[in-house]
Amino acid sequence: MAIFTENYRKMELSASLKQFIREHFNDSTDRLLLTASRYPGIDIPFVVDQIESRRQIRNKLPSWYDQEALIYPSRLSAEQCSSEQTARYKQQLIKGDCICDLTGGLGVDSYYFAKKVPKIIYIERSAIHCEAARHNFKILNVPNIEIRQADACQLLSSLHADTFYLDPARRKEGNRRAFALNECEPDVLQLKPLLMEHSQRVLIKISPMADLEETLRLLPETKEIHILAVRNECKELLFLLENPVTASHAVKIFAVNLDERTDTRPFVFTPMEEKETALRVRENLGTYLYEPHAALLKSGAFKLIASRFGIFKLHKNSHLYTSDQLCADFPGRIFLIDQTYDFSGKNLKQLHREIPQANITTRNFPISVAELRKRSGIQEGGEIYLFATTLCSGQRVLIRTHKLP
Repeated sequence: MAIFTENYRKMELSASLKQFIREHFNDSTDRLLLTASRYPGIDIPFVVDQIESRRQIRNKLPSWYDQEALIYPSRLSAEQCSSEQTARYKQQLIKGDCICDLTGGLGVDSYYFAKKVPKIIYIERSAIHCEAARHNFKILNVPNIEIRQADACQLLSSLHADTFYLDPARRKEGNRRAFALNECEPDVLQLKPLLMEHSQRVLIKISPMADLEETLRLLPETKEIHILAVRNECKELLFLLENPVTASHAVKIFAVNLDERTDTRPFVFTPMEEKETALRVRENLGTYLYEPHAALLKSGAFKLIASRFGIFKLHKNSHLYTSDQLCADFPGRIFLIDQTYDFSGKNLKQLHREIPQANITTRNFPISVAELRKRSGIQEGGEIYLFATTLCSGQRVLIRTHKLP
């Protein structure tokens, strides 16, 4: 990232730079860097950062994308920032008149919090991120955000807020991704006593790859866990800690798939509910096949799904469901079952003649999708959906389906 170019120092995006970005938005940025001498007077490293960042936020943050005057301080901040859907969802989780965002970054969450709360304190140790935030918040017309350049760890002892929000950095040395809570920066576990002492609630965003049970063990003050998927891709894992802490409180888990086309309500449950629910399985497949959305799969509410919607699991560990009657409000994808094939090497080789192209999914199956494609010759795509799974009898099958309109 070219943080020392003149445009970063000035936080300036002139009319000529905006025009250049528009004209070269779809060009190879590597080629732009290699041929920078062709464009005298144009700060190519700065422009490339802006193009790459705008590509990152085009779909997940369209309202910011429409504002050409915004400046992005780093590609990584654009890559890791919240989407509009997740940021709006988090608005309902904060309470009080003063919210402190301890890991400001690009400022997307602070921006959406500011639409609901009178005072936001944005804290970020990077000077260039603070300058970009100051520039961007002015353009976005959010005057109720106070910007402080500081290390949150050093400042926390003097801070008080109704809600603290943290999105710890999840990358280690060598740009490797970190999933465990104790691998992130700042160290939430180290800060937790002060966080709980100086606020009523703490909202922590951690990697969607993190283990729920292990994280809950490390954060016993948790009142709610919110698992957010966007268009069936798990994006955020939010732990909400609240004062006062009681030893007997039941943690609620909210699993929701955010999709602009639907008003999807969270699937809400407690771990004890899942534990006490009886397993519903059946040996034969019904008319319909159900696949829970990504947030629901992450939540682990596998028995409750069947119980609440009156459907059946195919196997204890398969996490696919079936029924004879349509369950139209199922939180996930619904398919009509066309045919079922016994899994064998012979059937797999012959299947290509009947199904030259299909979307393949494996659930509780010993062979990967890539291996299935290699051995069968079935190409990716089309309108056929093929599920490779194990039934409760232990039989391995391939289920041919098509999506319910």
